[in-house]
Amino acid sequence: MIKAVLPGMRERRRGRIINATSMGGFITLRKFALEGISEALGKELKPFGVHVTALAPSQFRTDWAGRSMARTPRSIADSDAIMDPIRAARQAKSGAQPGYPAKAAEAVLRLAEADEPPTRLFRGADALGLVEQKLAQMTAEMAAWDALSRSTNFDG
Repeated sequence: MIKAVLPGMRERRRGRIINATSMGGFITLRKFALEGISEALGKELKPFGVHVTALAPSQFRTDWAGRSMARTPRSIADSDAIMDPIRAARQAKSGAQPGYPAKAAEAVLRLAEADEPPTRLFRGADALGLVEQKLAQMTAEMAAWDALSRSTNFDG
């Protein structure tokens, strides 16, 4: 889709691309590739007046985790041991997720109208909390390895 609309956006020197990702993309679960593509594309296209945002929702009260969740019958025992409890928790929450879809739609409209939209928009307090945890972990790890990281420069 991006390849189809981008030439016109470049020609007009304006446009919005909003990629629906997941907060999981930022905290290193699946969909990380779309997060990276969105960030890199946003930097490349900003001089052309084209803004790119990775829209990362968390859990919204829709049926995506319930009866509409279609899974392939394929199974990998090592992965199932990790993923089965996550899948079960998702199904148990189905219909009781904290996010309100109508408010999410309003947020997308506000995002689309923003003069300077963000690179990422996390929707939902739970998504924001998980991302804040990830950033704190990254900051602590960088601090712990600061001396070794800096030791690789020339000394002169």
